[in-house]
Amino acid sequence: MDADHLASLRRADAAHHLHPFTDHAEMHRQGTHIIREASGCHVVDETGRRLLDGLAGLWCVNVGHRRREIADAVHQQMLAVAYYPSFFNSTTEPAIRLAERLAGLAPAGMRRVFFANSGSEANETALKLIRAYHKLRGRPERRTILTRTFSYHGVGVATASMTGLPSCNLPFDLPLPGFVHVPGPHPYGVDSELSAEAYAEQCLAETARVIEREGPGTIAALFAEPVQGAGGVIAPPPGHLKALRELCRAHEILFVADEVITGFGRLGAWFASTLWDLQPDLITTAKGITSGYVPLGATLLADPVADTLVDGGYLAHGFTYSGHPVAAAAALANFDILERERLIERVRDDIGPYFQGKLRALAGHPAVGEVRGYQLIGALDLLPRGGRAALRSPPVLGGVAAGLCREEGVIVRGIRDLIAMSPPLTISRAEVDQLFAAVAAALDRLWA
Repeated sequence: MDADHLASLRRADAAHHLHPFTDHAEMHRQGTHIIREASGCHVVDETGRRLLDGLAGLWCVNVGHRRREIADAVHQQMLAVAYYPSFFNSTTEPAIRLAERLAGLAPAGMRRVFFANSGSEANETALKLIRAYHKLRGRPERRTILTRTFSYHGVGVATASMTGLPSCNLPFDLPLPGFVHVPGPHPYGVDSELSAEAYAEQCLAETARVIEREGPGTIAALFAEPVQGAGGVIAPPPGHLKALRELCRAHEILFVADEVITGFGRLGAWFASTLWDLQPDLITTAKGITSGYVPLGATLLADPVADTLVDGGYLAHGFTYSGHPVAAAAALANFDILERERLIERVRDDIGPYFQGKLRALAGHPAVGEVRGYQLIGALDLLPRGGRAALRSPPVLGGVAAGLCREEGVIVRGIRDLIAMSPPLTISRAEVDQLFAAVAAALDRLWA
């Protein structure tokens, strides 16, 4: 990309393009980072530099970049039926086939799917369907939604209200009434000296107290990410999520597993709900469903919830692009790759454990406060030279470290005072070595 063309693009970007989750003044001072090519686990930027994509785009390019199989499936579907809605008693074959295939992959007893365009929309859909379900069962007073601190569930007004991150709430005067946050199992994040197991027990007890305080009969559902991604890659202690599920079941509160990040192989299973026997009432998904190639989200429903809605008359909910045939074709091709190349088994048995070994080897670095992760997702909480007492507010180390990692040739995500990684499921051991060598060099520079 020549200098004049790059300058023109950056001027146009600064003049017209509002980016998500961006400090625009800072970005335009530095110059927008423009990705012009991508293949496998690497991208090429505006300078021609090849960078290892250690975040799989945004937690989502599970089968890697430039997969011809998905491009061909999208092309063929566009030539056949580029678009037709699933409104008006109609649909297209890819939407039907994808719903059928998801039902076969999901935990037992989840046989129906509602399609959306993103994780935010999948969670908004879940919220509306949950309200409709309780109303049809004669319990319209069940409206309160429980979520956890450090959670991320989307950017709509309701889904941002569910999100347990102040940076996503406070600028928009959220949360709305009726959304209540209970503690997530992240002792490091609240500077607790308890073990992960002991703190998780405390979180469970506090959740029970909140349920009693709000009134069990007023609570509609609890949403939980199996691994809290944008909140800092918070993996729960063994058994914690199942105990949370049982607490909900005891009070007839629906349990929703937000698997927007954890679905489709990142944890070494199609769904974390199956991996950890969570038996959710709903699952929300997006991201890895198409490996990010085409926008698509989905809400999966357990049979009792779905049957109530199906028998409840006219369902006045949906998006213009619900069940979009091109997105569904992309997802089906993506699933074919995951199955044919046994990528999920590879994460479980090989590259996931290898990644975790390299991640946890950095636990002794003086710039690392805590290491967290599970299979092919991980995070490093960072420390300045003065330790936790010297951390600044607002937090800056995550962005600084992510910038240093990019200078070292890899892309990671900076979040508050941590960096997160979730590379494509196709990453090789040599590429994992490259990723963590670059991260280690960035940590050394952070403390230089």
